[in-house]
Amino acid sequence: MEQKYVRLDEIAAKFKYKNLTPNIDLHEVKIYHRNINRPAFQLTGFYDYFDNLRVQVVGRAEHEYLVRLEQKVAQERIERLFSYAFPAAIIARGIQPPQYVLDSAIKKGIPILSTEKTTALVIVEFVKWMNEQLAETASVNGVLANVYGEGILITGPSGIGKSETALELIKRGHRFVADDLVEISKVSEDMLVGRSPALTKNFIELRGLGVVDVMSLYGVESVMEYSAIDMIIHLVEWDGKSNYDRLGLKEEYEKILDIDIVKHTIPIRPGRNLAIIIETAAVNNRQKKMGYNAAQELCDRVTLEIHKHKQHSEEHES
Repeated sequence: MEQKYVRLDEIAAKFKYKNLTPNIDLHEVKIYHRNINRPAFQLTGFYDYFDNLRVQVVGRAEHEYLVRLEQKVAQERIERLFSYAFPAAIIARGIQPPQYVLDSAIKKGIPILSTEKTTALVIVEFVKWMNEQLAETASVNGVLANVYGEGILITGPSGIGKSETALELIKRGHRFVADDLVEISKVSEDMLVGRSPALTKNFIELRGLGVVDVMSLYGVESVMEYSAIDMIIHLVEWDGKSNYDRLGLKEEYEKILDIDIVKHTIPIRPGRNLAIIIETAAVNNRQKKMGYNAAQELCDRVTLEIHKHKQHSEEHES
């Protein structure tokens, strides 16, 4: 599979960077690395561990260091830096680079972009956006909604009521992300983000009724462009012979893109209000993140009562 990349013209358009080397076609430059580098050490001559696959960002510190050097020395440092053929450079704070910098860039075919933003802001925006663009991805059949700030991925066999459950959650004030197909990205080592394909964004399919536009029916506050995925609710047909979890002491997980996501299997039968169950699951999951586990609390109470009863019995026998 071809390594994912982002074209430099897309990056320039996204962040409104100005191209200081207009004779270089940004469309042809591909960025494969999601991180960025400040070449301060390199300008002093230290190139150990230098990753020339990264975009370089130059701020006030690098600029001031260069202009305080003799021009011949500074030009030699720049020529050596550009000899490493990194993909592009971004100059922050609206700094106008010396002409020898532009000459070296054009000679080596390395584009230089400029922005008025601070160096720190350039780095934060770039890394965050590139993490999203270059993240590992997967597609899952299901519905994604955000309930009390928790991203809930609802899965289950076709026709079991996933979309209807999402609609009920929307009516109760929660936010809809995707129906039928959820595109999932791994944005960090412990975080998944889900969104809808562009074609079906804001649409829910209801059997017997057809496709409805959630944002048109319930307003812009009823939808989200994307949401982290914190929990999976898997819907199954009720089977009286199956043993379903009644305490919740042991967590079940499902692995997506090598990240374990908490999973609850909910049996469906007439009279069960799935929206309320999912709301409760979302709040309960938040409590667990804050260190409180209701199932463990009950277990501890039972254990304490057994211990008290045993102690009382021993005292009575003695």
